[in-house]
Amino acid sequence: MILSHLNQIDQDSAALAPALQKALAYLKATDFSKVKPGQFAIDGERLYGMLNEYQTEPKNQRRPEAHRKHIDVQYIVSGEELIGCARLIDGLTVLEDRLADWDVIHYADVPNETDLLMSSGMYAIFFPWDVHRPNCAKGAAQLVRKVVLKVAVTELNESDVTVNV
Repeated sequence: MILSHLNQIDQDSAALAPALQKALAYLKATDFSKVKPGQFAIDGERLYGMLNEYQTEPKNQRRPEAHRKHIDVQYIVSGEELIGCARLIDGLTVLEDRLADWDVIHYADVPNETDLLMSSGMYAIFFPWDVHRPNCAKGAAQLVRKVVLKVAVTELNESDVTVNV
């Protein structure tokens, strides 16, 4: 998991694989105030995104999730939310497995979860070995506008990523 801010993208990109650099460059170059909510294409199945608007919810109403085929780059356009994050470990209780059709698996509570406070301009990168619980309220619910870019794991070199679970 990587947590940073839009104003750090140039420095962050130097340490990342080209596919993630491309995703960050897209974030930096796009005025999301002019993008309508919904899914949008960037580079076919290799890189695509979704702009979402929603009310945050209490953390206990959100389910931890992970992905196998995609890396999530989650960018807060406006608003503030908590995102729980933990390492993917063996033995987690699966609540719903939609890996085959939606590349998402939901878990019951995960041990050693850390809350990330994300506000406008911040982004987090969640790898297949990260369990994350997005859209959580910090206090009262609020409206959040967020971009989620999906980067195909296949775009990384085999040496860049290994999923063990």
